[in-house]
Amino acid sequence: MASLKALKTRIKTVRSTQKITSAMKMVAASRLRRAQDAAEAARPYAERMERMVASVLSSPGIAQNGPRLLAGTGSDKVQLLVPVTSDRGLAGGFNASIVRETRRRIAQLERDGKTVKILAVGRKARDLLRRDHGSKVIGTVDDIGRRGVQFGEAQAVATKLVQMFEAGEFDVATVIFNRFVSAMTQIVTPLQVIPVSPPKVETVQTVPAGAPGAIYEYEPSEEEILEALLPGNLRVQIFRALLESSASEHGARMTAMDNATRNAGDMIGKLTLTYNRTRQAQITKELIEIISGAEAL
Repeated sequence: MASLKALKTRIKTVRSTQKITSAMKMVAASRLRRAQDAAEAARPYAERMERMVASVLSSPGIAQNGPRLLAGTGSDKVQLLVPVTSDRGLAGGFNASIVRETRRRIAQLERDGKTVKILAVGRKARDLLRRDHGSKVIGTVDDIGRRGVQFGEAQAVATKLVQMFEAGEFDVATVIFNRFVSAMTQIVTPLQVIPVSPPKVETVQTVPAGAPGAIYEYEPSEEEILEALLPGNLRVQIFRALLESSASEHGARMTAMDNATRNAGDMIGKLTLTYNRTRQAQITKELIEIISGAEAL
């Protein structure tokens, strides 16, 4: 059985840890509200950009004659994965879920004979993937969202992707991020950003056969519009992914720190009970020794 001094020291240590986790929970909660508002505000704009691109892409033959960001290289041999994680830990399963999905995709792509490269956004992605896939990590982008995610940070990531694509370093780029649902729920979401994925059937509003509909003529041409629209759409989609990831990180950290604070409280209760029982047993033992000594006299 531990001594009273050891139990007292442990209770003091757990209390200190509880204060830290409680403070981290409050900080994460205050940041979560701002990050959640920013992520929710960005969703309509990003979805509208997707619909706008899908509308232009609905023109016949545009996919083959469009810009390189749309047509791609004609191959999918080299795949670039862009996992979006945080620079810090203590966020529950936030980082682990992204890394788990990245590893699953790497295994699947390699089974299909593809070459995989990784551009890690956030130090945790680099650190957790370095052991098994260190040779695939070609770069790291960190210090994003330190004071809230800014559009300039998304623009820098998008510019880096475009430069790598134009240099022929990859054929397909996929961003893997956590989509924010609530403080307790984040959904791992892969998003192909280069080349632009073909529009979904439900995204483009089609006109029923025989019904009157408008015929659009674009000025300038669809190709020229896409030349300006696609880089902007890439920046917006990456900005959205970073905002969703930031909100998910703060939500996961708040939940994790709340659980840690409660667990620390439970541990303090158990240690206090053990301390009191040990102290009572020690007092009883001393009384027995005193009484036994008195009787011996």
